[in-house]
Amino acid sequence: MRPSIYLASSWRNSTQPTVVRELRYHGYAVYDFRNPSEGWTKKYPGNEESGFHWSSIDPGWESWSPWSFVQALEAPQAVKGYLNDFNAIEQAEVGVLLLPSGRSAHIEAGYFAGHPDKSLHILVPELPEPELMYRMADGIHLTIESLVAALRG
Repeated sequence: MRPSIYLASSWRNSTQPTVVRELRYHGYAVYDFRNPSEGWTKKYPGNEESGFHWSSIDPGWESWSPWSFVQALEAPQAVKGYLNDFNAIEQAEVGVLLLPSGRSAHIEAGYFAGHPDKSLHILVPELPEPELMYRMADGIHLTIESLVAALRG
């Protein structure tokens, strides 16, 4: 049986949808933060049809103060989005960090790197900036084919 995958990346990463499709083509259940309920075998009550956006709390989110940001973390939409993603992280057996990615994806990858029952792989189709701590990963791959081969053992 193939492991379930949490794909950590960024809304700004234009290759993320392609990687989701490719991994699913190879038979993996892949959590897609952009479409949390689509193609994910472990469903949760209240899963959103589309992923969380800060703009669902406030269209002017980009001009928030630090205090506004901390307050927004408690908004029902933020709590629901967090729980969707975190429940998927806990259920997935493998984390894949797709570069380039942002802060949330790196925190998610850290969870997989530090969890004894999970593995972390990094997919590096392009390198925005080298990072020494990527050595924590169980594998670093330049192509989806390399990643799939490693996951198959």
